[in-house]
Amino acid sequence: MNAQPVTRYRIETGKACQKMEHFGASDAWSMQYLGLWPQAKQEQIADWLFSTENDKEGNPKGIGLSLWRFNVGAGSTEQGDSSQIASPWMRTECFLLPDGTYNWNKQQGQRNFLHLAKKRGVTKFLAFLNSPPVYFTQNGLATNTGRGGTLNLKPECFEAHARFMANVIQGIERHDGIKFTYISPFNEPDGHWNWLGPKQEGTPATNYEVAKAVRLLNREFAARKINTQILVNESSDYRCMYNTHMTNWKRGYQIQSFFSPDSTSTYLGGLSNVPHLMVGHSYWTNTPLKALRDTRSTLKDSLDKYNVGFWQTETCIMSNDEEIGGGGGFDRTMKTALYVARIIHHDIVYAGASSWQWWRAVGGDYKDGLIREHSNADGLDGFVEDSKLMWALGNYSRFIRPGAIRLSVSASDYSGKQILEGDTDQQGLMCSAYINLDGTRVMVIINYADADKNIEVEKGFATNPTWNQYRTSDIKGENLKFIGELKEDQIIDIPKRSIVTLVCAAKKE
Repeated sequence: MNAQPVTRYRIETGKACQKMEHFGASDAWSMQYLGLWPQAKQEQIADWLFSTENDKEGNPKGIGLSLWRFNVGAGSTEQGDSSQIASPWMRTECFLLPDGTYNWNKQQGQRNFLHLAKKRGVTKFLAFLNSPPVYFTQNGLATNTGRGGTLNLKPECFEAHARFMANVIQGIERHDGIKFTYISPFNEPDGHWNWLGPKQEGTPATNYEVAKAVRLLNREFAARKINTQILVNESSDYRCMYNTHMTNWKRGYQIQSFFSPDSTSTYLGGLSNVPHLMVGHSYWTNTPLKALRDTRSTLKDSLDKYNVGFWQTETCIMSNDEEIGGGGGFDRTMKTALYVARIIHHDIVYAGASSWQWWRAVGGDYKDGLIREHSNADGLDGFVEDSKLMWALGNYSRFIRPGAIRLSVSASDYSGKQILEGDTDQQGLMCSAYINLDGTRVMVIINYADADKNIEVEKGFATNPTWNQYRTSDIKGENLKFIGELKEDQIIDIPKRSIVTLVCAAKKE
């Protein structure tokens, strides 16, 4: 007899929420080097990130990312130390040359990973820019160097910058056979770090400057019959999207600015290549726990008011994430993995994110990479380590496939009493449920607590009598590990400090 109380989940099959589009990560900045490593090592990294295959024991080979972010470089690499960006790893090459021609041999390591992703079934690719090419910037650099809060782009270069982005989209497709589904022309234009520099490629921008650049890019795409979608605004903080958090009206209220027809000078809702969608980053909003929930609920209210969708497109661990010791030092354990899983759950359930993307796929001695690289001095060889964080993301990305529908979840305790917001105990169980396009049922359950928990799933969600169970925990080898089959009416043990995904294949006719 099970001594632990049982939480009973009811999957509300009549209460469909958002359609899930993809899970992803970016190639910045490591793939420019790792993409030139020995082929076998590239293949291992690519398997971890993109594979949807299982090994002979039935365990996933990788986390099955379904979107890959490609950093379009601005040319700080060619400038060397004069770029004022200290680390060569944080500089990027640029396809555009000073004479206006293009060198399509640039960014080769990153382009190799485009092919490795495509080979493993990835079909959605996103090009993102941190800065315009250095030839177009007001200070001749890819970093802002304290020049203020306006766009680091010469006024006479707005149209040239639009042509550059269109040329990159067409050039990569022509030379590599990779079609970019999306392009994000700005990265954190409201971020205060962008005002300061020198640190990394980046530029601030006002909402008006963003709108002007996006309109010109949309016009360029329309003229060339390019159907790549243009995304805004990669906000550095959710609160800038619906308020003026640490900024002013010129950079805040972004949802309203871009998608309310009353905002005539910045409205983007009627453009052919701009979806009714806001993209933003979840930095600085993950603590305290009340704010983790409330910030996302407020964001969702604002998005719904203007009928705008939402993607979370970048996050990692920052200094204010004090619960896990901040961003310093790579962490292979469940401490960071569970913390991030809780963020994923809140972004999907409370903010309504239909896509969730991590910052760097591969990083160094910091909590910003799914994988840790250890490079030789020249950067062209080395070794890599996986992490519980990577496999924890896989509990979502590997099984919730593009087109899946999220369903509402309600819960009751062992006595049958309804639990208010029973899908989310921030220090205990958190549960979300999905139906894939092929009919596969998926549940992801996080147990944040230091004690084992028991759950039961009410009949009506599964279409087969058995669930496959995959678990990620601090136990060695439990990296999205196939634990075995469970009967539909069986009480399910969710071990302490673990993430469990239950998968039920559609019933065959």
